Amino acid sequence: MPQIETIKKKSIRSPFFYVGDKYKLMPQLKELFPEEINTYYDVFCGGGSASININAKKIVMNDINKKIIQLHKHLQYASKDINSFISKMYDLIKYYGLSHSEKDVNKKIEKLKKIYAKTYFSKYNKQAYLRLRDDYNQDQTNINLLYLLLIYGFNHMIRFNRQEKFNLPVGNVDWNKNVTNAIKNYSSWYNNNEITITNGMDFENFIKSANLNCRDFLYFDPPYLITYSDYNKLWNEEEEKRLYSLLTQLDKKGIKWGLSNMLSHKGKYNNILFEWSRNYNEYKVESNYISRFDNSIKSNSIEIYVTNYNNQV
Repeated sequence: MPQIETIKKKSIRSPFFYVGDKYKLMPQLKELFPEEINTYYDVFCGGGSASININAKKIVMNDINKKIIQLHKHLQYASKDINSFISKMYDLIKYYGLSHSEKDVNKKIEKLKKIYAKTYFSKYNKQAYLRLRDDYNQDQTNINLLYLLLIYGFNHMIRFNRQEKFNLPVGNVDWNKNVTNAIKNYSSWYNNNEITITNGMDFENFIKSANLNCRDFLYFDPPYLITYSDYNKLWNEEEEKRLYSLLTQLDKKGIKWGLSNMLSHKGKYNNILFEWSRNYNEYKVESNYISRFDNSIKSNSIEIYVTNYNNQV
């Protein structure tokens, strides 16, 4: 199995800041994507790092998580006047009393840094964050509050309980210049590309509803069967097999696709992936997989990229 060469060129960061997203891997993956793409389908778009960094005439984004889709649509609408949106977010940060390291040098935070070397933001923001979370749960139509929760919440995740209440604790992060830059980059990307986003569909229904042809390219970054995250709890062996069956059907129709997945991780091995992927082209990826359960890069993990077409590395 060949390994993709590490490319130095940086990718554009998604304003969702997902832990373990494809931001750092895109320079590697783009080397294997088709050179010319008519319509690019991001089937499990998540934070959108793959879509933001792709070169295609049209981009179609989908994810079964409707809150993620809601946030994308909100930022895309805000891209009409992104400076106004950012200004509103600054006002909310000030209203709730959250830290804002892009703007402020806060003496209280500097004091907390000396006491809590790794958790000073969470110590400072906890009460303000809980008030923000309560307000959003009282009115979930206010998507500005949901985006702020994403920025200040634990590991930039989105999680709801069975009562449909947002329930993540505060994270050790705040709004810094990287957030503002990522939002502006997202706005520029959206305003300069032809982008369509679904209302949040199951991957198979999404593909069946698309009018595909041989000039299109579909990218699949599904939940990883053998890794640990809240998102992956929605995935099981039945879903894994359903996905591979669909990819096999697409291959028979001459539709180009690429798939990212984890072959081995922390002593676990994805035998379903191993057996299926042998029929196609496999490339080992220099992985950056991190989960909220263990914030370390796993040297014993093997992440692969699988395609049904030949390309030069």
